Amino acid sequence: MTTTSSSRSGARIERLALSRFTTLGVGGPAEVWFVSDHAQLHEAMQAPYRILGGGSNLVIADDGVPERVIRLTGALAERDLTPDPELSDEEQLVTGWVGGGVPLPGLIRTLQKLGLSNLEGTVGIPAQVGGAVWMNAGTRYGEMFDGLHSLEIVTPGEVRVVTPDDLPWGYRDSGIPRGHIVTRVRLKLRRSTPQEVLEKMTLADTARKGQPKMKTPGCAFKNPGGVSAGRLIDEAGLKGTRVGQALIAPEHANFIVNLGGAAAADVHALLDLIRGRVGLPLELEYELWPEAPLAGLAADGSGTGGEQRAASTGTL
Repeated sequence: MTTTSSSRSGARIERLALSRFTTLGVGGPAEVWFVSDHAQLHEAMQAPYRILGGGSNLVIADDGVPERVIRLTGALAERDLTPDPELSDEEQLVTGWVGGGVPLPGLIRTLQKLGLSNLEGTVGIPAQVGGAVWMNAGTRYGEMFDGLHSLEIVTPGEVRVVTPDDLPWGYRDSGIPRGHIVTRVRLKLRRSTPQEVLEKMTLADTARKGQPKMKTPGCAFKNPGGVSAGRLIDEAGLKGTRVGQALIAPEHANFIVNLGGAAAADVHALLDLIRGRVGLPLELEYELWPEAPLAGLAADGSGTGGEQRAASTGTL
């Protein structure tokens, strides 16, 4: 039976299986803190922690993790798309604050209906805004930093507002140090039309048609030196290989899917098999929880969709 309690600042605390929060559907138990404001977040960050958003791009161990796991809710999962009159004009619109816990897919659909462009290249990414910003999630048609005006970033000791120019961001990387949580952002968008934005979304979505539709964390490995990791895995004869209830997808060899009831150990076995069989070094795109501990504190964890690297250490 799940036991629910509250922290001093009012955060809801439950011990839950993390599999319910991941797109792969694996992961053991942890103490989950549902925080809705800065006071609750500050309290949650006073012990080793991890931040969990949309749960994509993440493989969590069957035993779970010992650190507390933070989920952004309430005011930190709300969005204000009202134009800032001082920063907006006929061509560009800068929004109010959009919470890090806001689901990205719903946000993209709303922006399309409003005819606001710059983020449609992220269509289909099952992340929350904070995690998507954290690793600059995107596709070949666009990425999160295309539409960012400013970011609110929280550490155990302070709250700071920065701009993209303040960060060494790049491909699938925001440049934000570990120990920092993206709590809110302001979007910088181009005024367009709903039809034009929809056409760009359709272009990006069409490129995904060959990807599996089952439970998956997304692409397993980054493309080494511009060579397709999926093609390398396919050429190694591994497409369709199964361990337990985990399968290298027949549709695309760089995806591992959960057939139903897969364990994290099944996924790790497939990852090891791929690395041992492919002739080139492959860099993992998944985040693994846990990894080696950081100075005795929380291990490193982030994701395309929803995981922000979180350990109670580091400065911006």
